[in-house]
Amino acid sequence: MSAAPHIPVLLDEVIAALAIAPGERHVDGTFGAGGYTRAMLAAGARVIAFDRDPDAIRDGAPLAAGAAGALTLVQDRFSRMDAALDAPVDGVTLDIGVSSMQLDRAERGFSFQADGPLDMRMEQAGESAADFLNHADEAEIADIIYRLGEEHRSRRIARAIVAARPISRTAELAAIVRRAVGYRPGDKKDPATRTFQAIRIYLNRELDELEDGLAAAERVLKPGGRLAVVTFHSLEDRMVKQFLRQRSGGNPGGSRHRPDVAAARGPSFEAVAKPVRAGERETAANPRARSATLRVARRTAASPWSISQGESR
Repeated sequence: MSAAPHIPVLLDEVIAALAIAPGERHVDGTFGAGGYTRAMLAAGARVIAFDRDPDAIRDGAPLAAGAAGALTLVQDRFSRMDAALDAPVDGVTLDIGVSSMQLDRAERGFSFQADGPLDMRMEQAGESAADFLNHADEAEIADIIYRLGEEHRSRRIARAIVAARPISRTAELAAIVRRAVGYRPGDKKDPATRTFQAIRIYLNRELDELEDGLAAAERVLKPGGRLAVVTFHSLEDRMVKQFLRQRSGGNPGGSRHRPDVAAARGPSFEAVAKPVRAGERETAANPRARSATLRVARRTAASPWSISQGESR
């Protein structure tokens, strides 16, 4: 097995939280470059690894070939994990968001650090970022940048994008955003970051995928199984926090008009640790770790909640 080209965030903390015993079956829902999977295999786990990106599955083939049957790669979204599994598992790990591999390959169009086609599609199919920005109306673009990028200057940015169409390159989009908000070289944070984040999340339905993936993990974990989720911004972390609070019975109690669903169903998860963030040594070695948060919970013996019994949709 070759060394992973990128260092997974909070690796030691994730593996410690999973408490893997040899022979256990674990899901790596976001395979990427295979960093978490390698560590799981080294601990003796049998791993079913999912990734929606065909490049990740292709690049992971040598790792699977050398794992003596202990690794199964599945090209699919992690939200569909229960359809691909034939039995409950002992652990599920999710590293949410874009992978370092995707960011580092200019031809994928996820980053403005190097110019490339304005793509951003994790599955390399469907509508691209250029398709969306060149055809959506100004109000829709502004709304997405505001909601998913938490960018308060979204209307100004959307207006500038529409005025500059057609747009086809990442460097073009970054320059448009910078001009729209008055960015100066040397400013602490490039304002294009929020806009790129928003468009990427929208195109790939990342928050819907996270919501569905958490519910799928609840269905596939056996009693005592561990769930470990690493997030990188507040929108993701808020969803994980609310899901685990609800499922563990931590939400405020119900009333006679709106019964307490957790009490009626029984908590399906219990928290096993406080949220974990990367230390100074890791953030110095890996800047991506600065915004990472790890949340861990243990599956109880209660039945999974259905949509009608408490999910937000």
